[in-house]
Amino acid sequence: MSTALLEAPVEMASARTRRGLPWTLVAALALTLPLVTPRIRGADEIEYFSYLRSAVFDHDLEFGNEYERFYAADPRGLAGFKTTFLDLREPVTGRHINFAPLGTALLWAPFYLVAHALVLGARALGARVADDGFSLPYLAAVAYGSWAYAMAGLLLVHRTLVTRLSEPAAAWAAAAVLWGTPALYYVTLGVGFSHAASLFVVALLVWLTARFQRDGFTLGRAAALGAVGGLAALVREQDGLVLVVPAVVLIVESLRARRVVSALAPLMAMGTAAATVFAPQLLAYHAINGRYGPSRLVARKMSYASPHALGVLFDPAHGLFAWAPLLLLASAGLLLAVQHARGKDPLPLALAAGLALQVWINGSVESWTQAGAFGARRFVGITPVFACGLAALLAAMLPRLGRRTVAAILIVFVWWNVSLMVQFGLKLMDRQGLEWPRVAINQVIEVPRRLGHSAWLFFTDRERLVREGR
Repeated sequence: MSTALLEAPVEMASARTRRGLPWTLVAALALTLPLVTPRIRGADEIEYFSYLRSAVFDHDLEFGNEYERFYAADPRGLAGFKTTFLDLREPVTGRHINFAPLGTALLWAPFYLVAHALVLGARALGARVADDGFSLPYLAAVAYGSWAYAMAGLLLVHRTLVTRLSEPAAAWAAAAVLWGTPALYYVTLGVGFSHAASLFVVALLVWLTARFQRDGFTLGRAAALGAVGGLAALVREQDGLVLVVPAVVLIVESLRARRVVSALAPLMAMGTAAATVFAPQLLAYHAINGRYGPSRLVARKMSYASPHALGVLFDPAHGLFAWAPLLLLASAGLLLAVQHARGKDPLPLALAAGLALQVWINGSVESWTQAGAFGARRFVGITPVFACGLAALLAAMLPRLGRRTVAAILIVFVWWNVSLMVQFGLKLMDRQGLEWPRVAINQVIEVPRRLGHSAWLFFTDRERLVREGR
């Protein structure tokens, strides 16, 4: 089986698509649902949620009352949060600081508003649930909203892959990047972060790029891609760089057809649409920070020479491949696809360019270690790119090694990731980084010994599990 990402005939692809979703992928997605935990705990999560709650209930972008509410519920755990977000203010506007962009709140809004309507209806019938925007129905709305976006994103990934590669490579790749990487944490336990929404929007952009590459880039389609790219930047500013994927495909195909000038209008439409969709963020920046850009407290943390580019990938304590070795295989598969395409298909090259830009921007941040977080979470948004690389590699491995061997290899990576989540939750590891060989020994000895009890508490008393983890 070829490793090219865009090689299957359309007739074969359509026949495979009509068969529906394979049970392995359906099971992999469905099994994550019981793991979803509707809690908002950390600083980033509070920032994203506060955007939404303040807009819906207070109709402003001042977050003091939201911050006070979360801090009062956990003063010990949020002592550091108080120092930055409650005690400090933006010097120009005097408003409480919020470093988060507004896109995640925007995507959560439909779920949140439905929850609000249901709460009001329940109260009219005599229920005592609070309609203040903070109670469990509101938290559950954003939590399951994040989960739904992530699952939709992975289905789009599968849809993109199954039209180009045979099963089970497409389904196994989508399932493996979910269960074998930090994405699993951020679509189940860390659903208050932006990463699930980020995964969805990037998957949508990749799916549209592949579809429009096949059907042709009209001005309207280019504008649609630009709008999705602008939404990606609204969710996380760095995700706007993923617009390089459709841009590279469009430029390379224009060069091959010797019609370079014809690419200018679609590129302009793409850029204009992206800027238009992103414009509300500039207004929000100005309202909060007093300038049409991120807070200066964030801006001065960047060094665009990307001195940490290698570290974000290979550092033993904090690197992407140390936390998720499956992604090393996925990256190798993407490079293999680029080599195999040999200029005939620009999509693998475009995806590799998107990955390279993410490495560059993440290596430019002074806080590149992401210490205290689970995994290299800033790469979760480009999970669809990794899925494409992994699918290409699996398509090459399956005929040579067979399904059982490949499945066993993938299960090992899944076990590694899930075990790390257990270690992280129970604080069997230093959350500031991976310590070797301690973390590897714990994977074999401590995690199996504690897994049954932890699983029981997870489904019966999650708050007790959190307390024990402290």
